Amino acid sequence: MDIKELQDVAAQVRRDIIRMVHGAKSGHPGGSLGCADFLTALYFQIMDIDPEHFTREGQGEDMFFLSNGHITPVLYSVMARRGYFPIPGLATFRKLHTRLQGHPTPVEGLPGIRIASGSLGQGLSVAIGAALAKTANKDPHLVFALTGDGELQEGQIWEAVMFAGAKKVDNLIVTVDNNGKQIDGPTDQVCNLGRLRTKFEANDWLVLEMDGNDMKKCVQTLTLAKTLAHNRKPIAIIMKTEMGKGVDFMEGTHKWHGSAPNDEQAAAALAQLPETLGDY
Repeated sequence: MDIKELQDVAAQVRRDIIRMVHGAKSGHPGGSLGCADFLTALYFQIMDIDPEHFTREGQGEDMFFLSNGHITPVLYSVMARRGYFPIPGLATFRKLHTRLQGHPTPVEGLPGIRIASGSLGQGLSVAIGAALAKTANKDPHLVFALTGDGELQEGQIWEAVMFAGAKKVDNLIVTVDNNGKQIDGPTDQVCNLGRLRTKFEANDWLVLEMDGNDMKKCVQTLTLAKTLAHNRKPIAIIMKTEMGKGVDFMEGTHKWHGSAPNDEQAAAALAQLPETLGDY
């Protein structure tokens, strides 16, 4: 896909996010909107995947783990648009007895989901395990993971960071959604994260930075990360995003971390987001 085509997918994904969360009257739209460009680039351009023949083992393909599991609206939309399951299924988001639960779970057999993630801080450890398994199986494919920046306040994250650097897990690419906001407020007020780049580099990681709301830069940086893999260092991408990106009243605040828009707010949001691929 070219950049314009990827931008069109991301635009539709943002509409899906608003409609899903509004329809369920609950969910996490802010971080989802902020990560729409990144996940679109990852699934539609960067990863070597086969949605029609998904297996939880992921042998012979790249794998992705969503550590900040609350942003399922963007993940489900991207997976549906990529072909993992029928797009109309997005209408079942957070409904009882459906596969599209508020936090991802493999229990119901939803293609594209390998682990349950919702307890923050755990996904990076799982991704490292998957990366080690690929190495043991002589599978040259990569493992990708996404964490939130507020999630980096969890101690298990830093245990995993130390382990991956020490063991030279070099088929791992981890992106940090550095939007500066979490459920209770700005990250620098809740618990300042300090110098993230320095922290990763101190643990022998290769660190890249990118604007996660610029599709061209997402593709360029992720492509570069792939070329730098298998070089005896895990890779971290510190990704600057805007929580609520694309909807003016959702940007610049942590309010929409976990709040659903009412009818009037949903209509106002959708008026700002172009329908590019057709609503479900």
